Amino acid sequence: MGINFKDETFRDDFTFFNSPEQIRRFPFPFHEDSYMYSVNMEPHTPVVPGSVYENRFDVDEHYVSEMRDRALVLAEDPLRCQSLPHMTLAGWDLLELIMEAKSEDYPDLFSLTRDGNNWHWINKPMGIDQKFVFMDEATLPYGPMEYITRQTQGDFAVLDQRDDNLWMDAGMVTTQADWSLDFDIGMNFFEWHAPVPKAHEMGIFVRALKFLLNIQQGAPARRLNWTMTVNPLLDTSPENYHKWGVQKKGLTLENMGQKMHLRVELQTFFRLPRSNALVFPIRAYLIKMDELVTVPKWGRRFHRVLRDLPEELATYKGFIDNRPKILEWLSKYDDGTPTSPGVWADPV
Repeated sequence: MGINFKDETFRDDFTFFNSPEQIRRFPFPFHEDSYMYSVNMEPHTPVVPGSVYENRFDVDEHYVSEMRDRALVLAEDPLRCQSLPHMTLAGWDLLELIMEAKSEDYPDLFSLTRDGNNWHWINKPMGIDQKFVFMDEATLPYGPMEYITRQTQGDFAVLDQRDDNLWMDAGMVTTQADWSLDFDIGMNFFEWHAPVPKAHEMGIFVRALKFLLNIQQGAPARRLNWTMTVNPLLDTSPENYHKWGVQKKGLTLENMGQKMHLRVELQTFFRLPRSNALVFPIRAYLIKMDELVTVPKWGRRFHRVLRDLPEELATYKGFIDNRPKILEWLSKYDDGTPTSPGVWADPV
């Protein structure tokens, strides 16, 4: 694949940045010059070679550094990874799904060989060479869900399906946008989405749950969500708000381009075969404003989206206090010309 894995940080000195190639493949979430919260589900099938939608689980230049950051979070707070006792089978399902997908989609980076229940997993970027017995927890250093999600970018909510609802009964959550696995563990779909404004009265979550309950094995789905964050922080958890919340106050027109980031989540949904659980990977991508406006279409459109966003959504997305400054900065990149349809950057 020719991926150049970077040595970078998402905390302290914040050395994170996107290469020009990574900027072009960023999952820009706005297909028009306005935005309103919606279900926006589509099949998770490959589109556009080289894009984040090409493979089932995207691996990019940030992979090794993101996994190092995950290990730091878990060392500080092991409760970021939890699995209720009845979810162990779903953990094995998830391990199999990810190992199969990565070894098939990135054969130069990952390898999986199987001889009955005797499996051999090789993860070259992380230097892992592991022989284990499938379904035997004693043969892995962690439980199956934790083992494989320590090697996979993005957060994972593993949802049990019962009583015509989905229950967040397991997860690996270290890169979340201001929500807590420890708080949400055991909650159902409506309970953990309670803080989202407007969506409930619009009936969005009723429709979304109906869709998700009917996802079939081998037919995954995806959607995008977005928010904004000051500094390239992966871990914007409630548990650590005292560390990252104060950083919102240091934003100026002079440092806006480097400090303010658009954060987009590629949310995918896979039905797991043995447990019938639904796994909900939430992969976060970050792009600083200086990088985003190198794509002129995105700079113009993002200015218009933020300008016209309802106040309650801007508050929920976490930037209402800084919106005037952000808009003033972005306005330099909006010359008023029309933008082309769709999310993709215009040809160079």
